[in-house]
Amino acid sequence: MGRSDPGRVAPAGFLGTAAAIVLADQATKSLAVERLVPYHLNPVFGEWFRLTLLYNPGAAFGLHFGPWSRWIFMALTVVAVVTMWRFYRESATDARVRVWALCLVTGGALGNLFDRIQSERGVVDFLDVGVGAWRWPTFNIADIAVSTGAILLAIVLWREEEEERIAPTTDAPIGASGGAASSASDVGPTRA
Repeated sequence: MGRSDPGRVAPAGFLGTAAAIVLADQATKSLAVERLVPYHLNPVFGEWFRLTLLYNPGAAFGLHFGPWSRWIFMALTVVAVVTMWRFYRESATDARVRVWALCLVTGGALGNLFDRIQSERGVVDFLDVGVGAWRWPTFNIADIAVSTGAILLAIVLWREEEEERIAPTTDAPIGASGGAASSASDVGPTRA
């Protein structure tokens, strides 16, 4: 049995973290459906933070494809989850922040996928923040995980790209300027 790399997040850790996000998301959505009346405003911190039960048949920010939305978003979610798993498998062993970002996106995507599978009404949203008429679109725990993970992943990928751009290249052929081989003039005079 091979030893695992202590710096790498094991597949069980990746899947366990994603599953914990799904469980937290589904539990809070279940409570919202059980205790809130749809479209009724329930102030928590005045007008700034409210609980408002809504069902979103589309995607973030009201993106909608008509009667096919449910199936299109389910298919896109499956593709996204498979892609996140591939990114995880291809991640370097020391890329812990990248892996946690992938866990967040995967868990959040699965949480909203389960809503779409369970009901034609769409994803359960219930967190409502804003001031007066300036409101953020109502969201849920899965949305927080996806958004946080996506932002974190974008930062990590940008930093990786910057590091690759400024890192010295090691692909120079031997004998090229700055390479390992040296010419006779570099060594000094030779004896005949």
